[in-house]
Amino acid sequence: MEDIKEEKDLEVTDERNNGEIDLIELAKKLWTRRKTIILWCVIGALIGLVIGFSIPKEYTTQVKLAPEISNSGSASKNLGALAAMAGISTTSNSSDAVYPQLYPDIMKSVPFCLALFNIPLTDVDGANKFTLEEYLKDYTSEPWWSVITGAPGKLMGLLSSSKEITAKGQDNTLIRLTKEQDKLIKRLNSAIATSVDEKTSVVTISVSMQDPVVSAILADTVAGRLKEYVTQYRTDKARQDLYYIDKLNEEAREKYYAAQQRYANYLDTHQGIVLYSAQTMRDRLENEATLAFNVFNQTSQQLQMAKAKVQEVTPVYATIEPAAVPIKASKPRKVLILAGFIFLAFVGACAKVLFYEPVKNKFKQTEVPAGNKTYEPGEE
Repeated sequence: MEDIKEEKDLEVTDERNNGEIDLIELAKKLWTRRKTIILWCVIGALIGLVIGFSIPKEYTTQVKLAPEISNSGSASKNLGALAAMAGISTTSNSSDAVYPQLYPDIMKSVPFCLALFNIPLTDVDGANKFTLEEYLKDYTSEPWWSVITGAPGKLMGLLSSSKEITAKGQDNTLIRLTKEQDKLIKRLNSAIATSVDEKTSVVTISVSMQDPVVSAILADTVAGRLKEYVTQYRTDKARQDLYYIDKLNEEAREKYYAAQQRYANYLDTHQGIVLYSAQTMRDRLENEATLAFNVFNQTSQQLQMAKAKVQEVTPVYATIEPAAVPIKASKPRKVLILAGFIFLAFVGACAKVLFYEPVKNKFKQTEVPAGNKTYEPGEE
């Protein structure tokens, strides 16, 4: 039994020694082929430098907004008290469908992007003035390999018929886009990034452009348009109610003035008359004027409440970080690109030395040349 244990221990130690020897042999193989590995790394570095310097510079501008979180605070209670005095109920539950998590989708929508195409821009020198659409078409550059990668798409575009692309706007009207506009919208979507902090609801808008001034102007404009969009949505129902109540108040005012004028005219033409029919008509006109006044007074109170409601639902945004012209380019990260290509070249060279070449040599050794067949005695 002891002999068997000793044999097993020897086998285990032999396996460990073989493993250590294998690692040493691998290291020796890499060291003996170090020139090849260094050559591959140099080639990888050159490729990384070419790619890094071929990518156009981009400048990123960030804008941070803190949106107001709607809640039923003291202002709502005060409005509720005024509404109770005016006989208006404000207990309807209103839900906000545009919450901060939807802001990225809003900013990538077709109507939002189309509205940005006509904003005026200027370059860093201030010598050129153009719109965003003109800037994306004529004032931006792409890496040289985009000509190669984009050739199949251009060829398919020439062969296929040029059809317009349709999309729906806010009022469900169809928006017809050309292929050029659709391409520019995709480029704009890739240049604008929006993120929302789940805890604080802080909205961060990042705009990357090849010109730092264009990046800052566009970031500030995008933030402003987002505020306008959300404000328009949240106040739309309240503004419709305000318009309707204002119309009712105007009609009630006209009816009240007309009833008051009829009552005054009747009193002027029937002074000193003590007939019961005249007194009945006077009381009727007086009641009509009083009723018209009550309606006018109630609609006036409702009008003031509607104006206060519009002010209440109007969101307020605190600009935590305004748009500033960036000084340093954010892309491309040449050091990371260079390090990445050197690492890939090193891994590829090691794989070639350790795996590809041994397998290739073994395959050659197993092959038997066709003219070197051996004959045993007795064979014909």
